[in-house]
Amino acid sequence: MLSAISRRALLSRRACSRPGIRNYSTPNPGPQRSTWGTLKTVSAAVGLSAVAATLGAIYPPPPISILFPRAAPGPPADPLSPESVAYTDELEKKLQSLPYLKELREREDSAEWYETRPYQNFPEERRVNNLTAGALRGPGKLALYPLLRVKKDESESMVFIHLGRGLCGHDGIVHGGLLATLLDETLARTAIINLPEKVGVTAQLSLNYRAPTMADQFVVIKTKIGEVKGRKAHVSGRVEALDGTLLVEANAMFVQPRYAKLLHSAQLRQAMGEPPAADEPVLLADGQDLNPHHKHR
Repeated sequence: MLSAISRRALLSRRACSRPGIRNYSTPNPGPQRSTWGTLKTVSAAVGLSAVAATLGAIYPPPPISILFPRAAPGPPADPLSPESVAYTDELEKKLQSLPYLKELREREDSAEWYETRPYQNFPEERRVNNLTAGALRGPGKLALYPLLRVKKDESESMVFIHLGRGLCGHDGIVHGGLLATLLDETLARTAIINLPEKVGVTAQLSLNYRAPTMADQFVVIKTKIGEVKGRKAHVSGRVEALDGTLLVEANAMFVQPRYAKLLHSAQLRQAMGEPPAADEPVLLADGQDLNPHHKHR
């Protein structure tokens, strides 16, 4: 007779040999992942990370580019060096080939506008003591003279300006005070040219900064005359990127001083950029208004 232990062992072997009954005492390993598959997954992850890092460096998201701007070389030390002259010439070519500027020049109403370059004919002895025409002029700052497209009735203007890296407050972002200065000058031109003696000073200037203005780009400052009453002229303006993004809004009032006739208004007009001389004389009928769209008060 079999002992109790022998019978249990025999029953256990018979039970394991029956179909459909799994022996849990021996593990059944499933399909294992190959080493090659693991390497492919790791390589793909590394590759995607490298691509994302490269794209992020070239086209950083706005918050990243603001908080961690890329380092840039400083402007040339000598504005008259061959390097500086070549830099300025290249910028001028870019300005003249801007698609937006070309579009404006080809519009149906282009004959109603004229172009001028303020400070281009400004005497050197006066330029050296001027902020935007002298101290801030040069490569890396205001490398080019502004290009103005002005409506012939002097009601509107569009100013194309390049802002260099030397005009930043926070690295890569143009200083807000510099934008206020440029707006003050461009708004002043529109206001002053509509005042009786063509002379005026800033009485009020209010700004709303809508978005950071990045350096190393062309911007457009648009101005529009408002109410002109006696010695006061109101004007509004805005700074835009070339893609139309609103950067700064402004409103201002300029006042003609009582001693305006004693000032050198001819030199002021020369600095602002005078409109080209008319090819033909303007003949007015008795009582005809030369500027019917202007708000006379």
